[in-house]
Amino acid sequence: MECARSRETVKRGGDSSLTVALTDAADYGYCASHSRHFFGFRLHALFAADGTPRALALTPPKVDEREVCLKLVARCERRPGQLLIVIGDKGFRGKGFEAQMAALDARIMRPPRKDESGRGPQLAPIRQRIESIFWTFKDILTLERHGARTLRNLRVRLCARFAARAAAVALNHQLGRASRSLVCYTA
Repeated sequence: MECARSRETVKRGGDSSLTVALTDAADYGYCASHSRHFFGFRLHALFAADGTPRALALTPPKVDEREVCLKLVARCERRPGQLLIVIGDKGFRGKGFEAQMAALDARIMRPPRKDESGRGPQLAPIRQRIESIFWTFKDILTLERHGARTLRNLRVRLCARFAARAAAVALNHQLGRASRSLVCYTA
């Protein structure tokens, strides 16, 4: 969630571009998908297979994503004893992390790293669905062009987009349409 790109914009902080509250809460990070540094937040999310958002967290970019994942999993509602399967990247590893996930009745599935033996699960078909959900938020729901200047407005704009997505999925279920289809709701 980029809030500023140039160092000059961040320095201005309290003027018309960004408020002090936003610059105090955000931090510098690196976005590998865009191959650039940014000033802002990381948005962490858990989604159901149909694209319904289940848990969200907005954090500074330097917070360990495994810790955020554990907090999100703990917040997910489910039936007692129901195993939650989380699909993640190669960085979601470690015996301690996997033990904490197991204590929360959850399991992480991720591709193996180069330094690990074994093949690991075949995640390509699921990864395509994940990228489709990301694309929906970035492009159709303009998540990266949020335009917020305050932390409160950033949260409000994020919540509005995720609520719109959840409402579209719920309506599609009721109408018997494909759950991830948003064509009927966009102009």
